[in-house]
Amino acid sequence: MKKPTLALGIIMFLYAVLAAVATWRAINIQVIDLFSFGVVPVLTGLALRTSWAGIAFKVYLAIQTLGLTALAGTAIIAYQVSPEDVKVVFNNYQIPVPLIAITAGLLLSFQFWVAFSASTKRYLEEHPSPEKK
Repeated sequence: MKKPTLALGIIMFLYAVLAAVATWRAINIQVIDLFSFGVVPVLTGLALRTSWAGIAFKVYLAIQTLGLTALAGTAIIAYQVSPEDVKVVFNNYQIPVPLIAITAGLLLSFQFWVAFSASTKRYLEEHPSPEKK
């Protein structure tokens, strides 16, 4: 397998966009967000098809899962205390919290599906041919 599958290509594209946004944010705000910059080693490993890329991908997914779980727990507690104050506003547009939760869950599920698929494992195990190095 010379090229990544469509699903892995989508993940790599999303990670490249996130890495660009994290870099832009670090330059403009001068704040390094390690949660966002975590995609850089994963993206590098996937693009170069290194032996450690699968492990880095799965560790980054575990970190994302912990972060999403913490945010979900906080949102549930805040909703129990004051339901009218739990809202997300972006550019003066209120985004429904259930829509955010469903989207985040679907994105995380898709990443887990790609990370643990046999095609991703095959892609990472097959090294590029020596004449291309």
